[in-house]
Amino acid sequence: MFKQIIIALVTTFMFSTSCGAGSNSENYRLLDLNRKTELPLSQAVLELKKSQIVLIGEHHSNIAHHRAQLAVIQALKAAGLEVAIGLEMFRRDSQEDLDIWTAGMSTLAEFTEAFNKNWGMWPVYSGIFLHARDENVKMIGLNIPRSITGKVARNGYKSLSNEERLLLGNVQCEVDQAYADYIRQAMGGHGGHGTHFLYFCEAQLLWDTIMARNLIDFLKENPDYRVVVLAGSAHAWKFGIPRQLVEQADISYRVVLPEIIGRIDRRNVNEKLADYLWLDEGPDAWGF
Repeated sequence: MFKQIIIALVTTFMFSTSCGAGSNSENYRLLDLNRKTELPLSQAVLELKKSQIVLIGEHHSNIAHHRAQLAVIQALKAAGLEVAIGLEMFRRDSQEDLDIWTAGMSTLAEFTEAFNKNWGMWPVYSGIFLHARDENVKMIGLNIPRSITGKVARNGYKSLSNEERLLLGNVQCEVDQAYADYIRQAMGGHGGHGTHFLYFCEAQLLWDTIMARNLIDFLKENPDYRVVVLAGSAHAWKFGIPRQLVEQADISYRVVLPEIIGRIDRRNVNEKLADYLWLDEGPDAWGF
């Protein structure tokens, strides 16, 4: 437990000493892809706060991406909004662990054990989770059991049992050409065309669909909230979770993606992929 506390304190210090823990929104610059202009986060928030959902992509191990996510969360809170955090990192069936944590009713050791059962890399995420606990910010588990997505990725959606499909609500999982092309682009042009690639796409589509459904369910019960969604960049692209959101409900959203050179950057991004590109702030900003 002592080791976990030290890790959390060190990581929180890293958040707080780099770009002011996201507290100074003038330090962060974004490219508005609809208006083709650069602007500070403080101005972008004027548009972001109009949407019910703000999706912010990430490379999971990159602490700079998580500092950027925390900056948006803090900026929306400072704008006087009720904010919740949607998490790819937690399964829906672990919601109770999140509720207990944000209510301040579990110890760091207890929660990190629950976190590690769902995900990994606690040190790079700890600043966001500690902020949510300290400020009593709702957190929402969006994910589905890894055993299901793993099974689909290996053997396809048809390999799921009736019981597993019922657990998912008999969701449809039909990969069209546009979705397959999006997955290839999100993977940097890789992927292929065979059966295994199809199964991988089905797993990704299933993931996106259920996370979107869980977001919609939350907003039905909490219509006054703005939800900041933390997810891998491929899930956050407009062809990922956002496409499923608009197919399932009348939901407003904005997408913010970190600049990842060679995959999605100011040379190849456009408004069809995202609304804002979080600009590289220097050679160390995104861990390159």
